[in-house]
Amino acid sequence: MGSSVVSDTVFFSVVIPTYNRQPILSKCLRALEIQQLSASSEIAGYEIILVDDGSTDGTLEWLETHKSEFPHVRTFQQNHQGPAVARNLGVEKAQGDTIIFIDSDLVVTENFLQAHADALTEGHAKLGSDRAFTYGAVINTCNFDHPTSEPYKITDFSAAFFATGNVAIPKHWLEKAGLFDTSFQLYGWEDLELGVRLKKLGLTLIKCPQAVGYHWHPPFSLDQIKSLIDKEIQRGKMGVLFYQKHPTWEVRMMIQMTWLHRLLWGILSFNGALNERTMAPLLQWLINRGKPQLALEIARIFLNWYNVKGVYEAYAEVR
Repeated sequence: MGSSVVSDTVFFSVVIPTYNRQPILSKCLRALEIQQLSASSEIAGYEIILVDDGSTDGTLEWLETHKSEFPHVRTFQQNHQGPAVARNLGVEKAQGDTIIFIDSDLVVTENFLQAHADALTEGHAKLGSDRAFTYGAVINTCNFDHPTSEPYKITDFSAAFFATGNVAIPKHWLEKAGLFDTSFQLYGWEDLELGVRLKKLGLTLIKCPQAVGYHWHPPFSLDQIKSLIDKEIQRGKMGVLFYQKHPTWEVRMMIQMTWLHRLLWGILSFNGALNERTMAPLLQWLINRGKPQLALEIARIFLNWYNVKGVYEAYAEVR
């Protein structure tokens, strides 16, 4: 496979799918509008491609009222079809040569675009081609008023090769890989599955920790558990679809479809005896003492058990 000519400049298209996220979306867009670019920047310009995935919370009406505040934003809309379809539409409409994917609940720092540009330029120079993408840092926070004040935590580490939380990639490589597989209609894995195809094309991952995004989510509460369990079951089903497309040991490890994961989460959850009902008093006690993040990490014991069970149940259905 040949390599593409490396351009001296980049024009970024920041593709953002959104669904009923108007309050945090406002912070996301405002952070992108105040980007600080160096005088000798490699960035020729940028646009923000916002794809509304059928929001019912007044997102589009809010954008229309405040459109003068967001000169870089171009808005598109679709019926609620999920993030894979929305991101594909965003790439199709993008005018830039380089796509940045973030989520609508991510608030970036002022040097976000410049950091990605610098890392891409340096990486392409070392490789002698543009067969690479940059992957920034994502810090989870439940601080809505000041999301960028959150420190980095060990739980923020990600070993993913390609994930859409904070990534910059030449548009033509996405098109060559075939974009996102829209058969991933439930929660999870559509971005990592695309990453497998990008890896097969020989793309290199360049870590870009200076491009920081703060991923906001509301503080954990017991009311969220039902939805979180449902997401884990969906993730299990989509994990099996991922494995059907790429039946490798690496994918089995990613989706937790191994005897090791079954044993690990079975032991830690006492074969499901530690669950949303039996652990509720402890979780609520931690929440009451201002430790919702710790409560969520403990809840992951039974959430992972639901995920593993969901994987094996879905796999049994398709065999």
